[in-house]
Amino acid sequence: MNNLFDRQQHWLDRYQPGLRIREVGSVLSVGDGIAWISGLPSAAMDDVLLLADGSRALVFDLSAERIGAVLLEESDLLTAGAAAYLTHTPLHIPAGPELLGRVIDPLGNPLDGHALPEGSHMQNLYTPSPPIIARDYVHEPLYTGSKIIDTLIPIGRGQRQLIIGDEGLGRSSLALDSIINQRDQNVKCIYVLIGQKRSTVVNTIDLLRQYGALDYTTVIVAEASALPGLVHLAPFAGCAIAEYWMTRGHHSLIVYDDLSTHANTYRELSLLLRRPPGREAYPGDIFSIHARLLERSTCLNPAQGGGSMTALPIVETKQGEIAAYIPTNLISITDGQVYLDQELFSSGFRPAIDIGRSVSRIGGAAQHPRIKAEAGRMKLDYLQFLELEVFTRFGARIEASMETAIARGRVLREILKQERLSPLPIIYQLAWMIAFNEHVFDGIDPAQIQKYLQSLSQWLSTTTLTLDSPRPDWVAAVTLWHKHTSESAT
Repeated sequence: MNNLFDRQQHWLDRYQPGLRIREVGSVLSVGDGIAWISGLPSAAMDDVLLLADGSRALVFDLSAERIGAVLLEESDLLTAGAAAYLTHTPLHIPAGPELLGRVIDPLGNPLDGHALPEGSHMQNLYTPSPPIIARDYVHEPLYTGSKIIDTLIPIGRGQRQLIIGDEGLGRSSLALDSIINQRDQNVKCIYVLIGQKRSTVVNTIDLLRQYGALDYTTVIVAEASALPGLVHLAPFAGCAIAEYWMTRGHHSLIVYDDLSTHANTYRELSLLLRRPPGREAYPGDIFSIHARLLERSTCLNPAQGGGSMTALPIVETKQGEIAAYIPTNLISITDGQVYLDQELFSSGFRPAIDIGRSVSRIGGAAQHPRIKAEAGRMKLDYLQFLELEVFTRFGARIEASMETAIARGRVLREILKQERLSPLPIIYQLAWMIAFNEHVFDGIDPAQIQKYLQSLSQWLSTTTLTLDSPRPDWVAAVTLWHKHTSESAT
């Protein structure tokens, strides 16, 4: 008994050294990742509790008779009647350069077999979003390496762009492409795996390591088998680390994979704590939970260091139902969405991005002027091509101008196809757009387009042209490339 008392005192002194008079609560019951506690009249929401076995819990529900807390650490020693103490300290996580290349849980405990580096800064998980006067306009592009996104649905640093679609359509692959493409871009990355299977976690980490992206990435993992409280905290932990970089003038990119699982976990905790269910049994504050998280992503003005946090939250739909409760919540919070479609995926169009349903509300303001000029009407023309193509399925007779538009549309569709985990530099995006706009690809069999694009990619490694090079120089160079390529083919 004395040993248990000594252990309690050791943990209490860690939070409140030298203080001996404290409020003491009592655990009423424990189960399903939550604990009911009596006493502690001064407890507030999100306070950290220290329990008698040395584990911690987070105040999650307040009532006149008792407190509902979510457990943050598993323990077989915690039983009814155990003491509970307020620590009066906010929940925090290590942050800083020492965390790059590391895999940790939402409390900062290492999961990669290495000790946590000493000297890390402690960042609070819950902080207010930056005020309006501290923010700046999104004015710098963030390149994902995706042909469709970087040209037709651009993203800026500090933007919140939702990736939405059914399971198995490549949502996570788009996010991984974006992180891999940040190599040498001076962007710190955070990948948050929320309630994922261990096989998915291992595969994601292996891919990041294989492509050299783990060197500038911190991975936050809360597996499906973790306590619900940890799964709930995972996105906030990742956001705190990304916020560390942003407030110090750096650019950061954070991926939340995925917020559908997070919403389900929050619903589970809320129902266990007997909160009244709302639409689809989600508690009424699920919107504010995600808004509080995503509103912290922004671009700070130069007076605040000029850093940014770009967020790529992922959400799952069921059979393409974009109007479900959680997807519509997140669409209203974010600055645009990349929508992946099952029919496009089944037809072989990868990535299966539905260009008509996808939108970027502010990324165009950050787009490079040359890319923006070349993209021009490309999105609108492509959507018109999709409508015109429908007529050809029924054998309808169409005008010559329409036949030309359909032929160019089919070529563009082949150009936009891209293999997963193969992000492309922005200089390549400019090259193929100029080639397309200059009708270089006209008359080429769509089946041969990928071959020409590979040749274009190889040619770019030998050129000294940049995004800021005059357009006539680009046109001349692309025309010369096409001439040599065509002669080699014949």
